[in-house]
Amino acid sequence: MLVTLASFLVASVLIVLLPGPDTLVVVRGLVRGGRRGGALTAAGVLCGVVVWVAAASLGLSALLQASEVGYDALKVAGAVYLLWLGVQSLRSIRRTPAEVAETGDGPTAPSAALGRSGFVAGFLTDILNPKVGVFFVSFLPGFVPHGWSVGWTTMGLGGVFAVLTAAYFAGLVAVSGTIATWMQTPRIRRRLDVLSGVVLIGFGVRLAAER
Repeated sequence: MLVTLASFLVASVLIVLLPGPDTLVVVRGLVRGGRRGGALTAAGVLCGVVVWVAAASLGLSALLQASEVGYDALKVAGAVYLLWLGVQSLRSIRRTPAEVAETGDGPTAPSAALGRSGFVAGFLTDILNPKVGVFFVSFLPGFVPHGWSVGWTTMGLGGVFAVLTAAYFAGLVAVSGTIATWMQTPRIRRRLDVLSGVVLIGFGVRLAAER
């Protein structure tokens, strides 16, 4: 089991460090709401990870993998949501700081609105990506040693993966102090909104096109 756990840790760290929609949406939260926005978005992503881990442990992700209709429906929903986030980022470059504050979408917006939007964005970005569920159902059971309970061991390994993901996001938020202030200057923020919008749209198109 120790050898299996060591192999799992190495593989998980490499996977967690790979940039993807989850990381980008947390960076988007940092741009829009500073450390608080980034932390709440990361919390939403982690809640999505926990849901997928539980689904993999209970065998629900396997049902998703086996159901072409269910997989495609969730994939389309996730792609549409990523596209919507990307378009929102691109639209925000045309708004004044006052308009951004009124819509609850910036560092001057009410903290409650920022918290809700950031957390929901993180959660939906993760939970509407069926590739995450398929990843867990194909990745986690592969590390279950012979003779061990598949369900409980999968849940335990998933918990380790969630902790590693939380540590990664905590580090990302921790080093963003002065960087987040710099990112919220109007000129830099417009450029980052354009970049994040284009990349999110790219992720959405890729998710919709992949089989």
